[in-house]
Amino acid sequence: MIDVDSLEITPATRILGEMSVPGDKAISHRLAMIGGIAEGTTLIRNFAESADCASTIECLRRLSVPIHHAGTTVTVEGRGLGALREPSQELDARNSGSTVRFMAGLISGCEFESTFVGDSSLSRRPMKRIIDPLRRFGATIEAREDNYLPLKIRGGLLTPLDFTMSIASAQLKSAVLFAGLHARGRTTVHEPIPSRNHTELALKEFGARIQTRENTIEIEGGHPLQGKEFRVPGDVSSAAFFIIAALGVPNSRLRLTNVGLNPTRSGLIHLLKQAQAKITAIPASISGSEPAGDLVIESSDVDGLDIGRDWIPSVIDEIPVLAVFATKTQHGIRIRDAAELRVKESDRIHSIATNLRALGVRSEEYPDGLFVPGRQILRGGTVDSFGDHRIAMAFAIAGLFAEDSVVIKNPGCAAVSFPSFYELLDLVKQT
Repeated sequence: MIDVDSLEITPATRILGEMSVPGDKAISHRLAMIGGIAEGTTLIRNFAESADCASTIECLRRLSVPIHHAGTTVTVEGRGLGALREPSQELDARNSGSTVRFMAGLISGCEFESTFVGDSSLSRRPMKRIIDPLRRFGATIEAREDNYLPLKIRGGLLTPLDFTMSIASAQLKSAVLFAGLHARGRTTVHEPIPSRNHTELALKEFGARIQTRENTIEIEGGHPLQGKEFRVPGDVSSAAFFIIAALGVPNSRLRLTNVGLNPTRSGLIHLLKQAQAKITAIPASISGSEPAGDLVIESSDVDGLDIGRDWIPSVIDEIPVLAVFATKTQHGIRIRDAAELRVKESDRIHSIATNLRALGVRSEEYPDGLFVPGRQILRGGTVDSFGDHRIAMAFAIAGLFAEDSVVIKNPGCAAVSFPSFYELLDLVKQT
């Protein structure tokens, strides 16, 4: 973990070697939460090392869920459905939007009052999208300006819901499905475009009565879940930075082991391969319902990409590093229908465009995305992480591509999702 005001990234001559990335953050959140309301013990191996997932564990403990966390192994002693206890203090999610949005659904059927708080960044991020459906279930919810933390929830008896999502959002879908576990009857969720399906897969593993078909998910509430053992695959969103590094630095070859290859999550890989990137996926045996395998990446002359509505849900986390990579492509990368980037840990569209300008790169900013032309030279310079982990890591990759060093202000925010990022980068980077 980096604890400095700024960090200098020097250009690379090659990316070479074999490595693994930490466990998937999105899957780890879900397994810990569902394990907390299951019956019996849930054992999670290769649990994500991120600060966000640590926030989830701490919130579960405040809800009286016994959890033992040793390295990357987490043991959750489930309390059973509806058996969480009223916390004696606020539930502090710190910087983790996933913790708040998922867990709000999880506790909406519990007959007590609890309040979510977070850091200054999370307190600026909108919660209205989950507030409205959870109120329709029957939960009582108060929020600052009816949209922001602190978020006070009083749960109780929930009524099943037939809910049509106006946007594709795995966090919103998960909040509704978690609330549906408590409702007596069938809750149905309709999504406009398939978003990542880790929640559906995990619920099936725990024994939930859940069915999926053509953008529709149905869950039957009121039935107990059973704890079990899991091994979390490597986080493909973390792997994305190293994939882009190996593609963009000449004469590179990198093997990433045990990476999650869930089709609803690996849009980056499919898009890049369509644009002639040299990426080979070597599937491994599936442990549980989440597919995984190795990736072999070689430096490539990539054409360019137009990324819009159908692809956004599966690449939303990778857009900052894709924007950096656009400078190395033939025709650039255009991103539209991604207005959600405006309300992440930072306004990522603005953060990307600002930092690209600082490195001498032209880009065109849209309300819902941006266009970065290809074949541009990245100069050295100083960029700002804006306190956003994915911006910090994306511009560390820019430092590998640049003519001169890139200095990142506040680089330590990468620990939110990937504390060992800079250390692993040094292991495969040759100068």
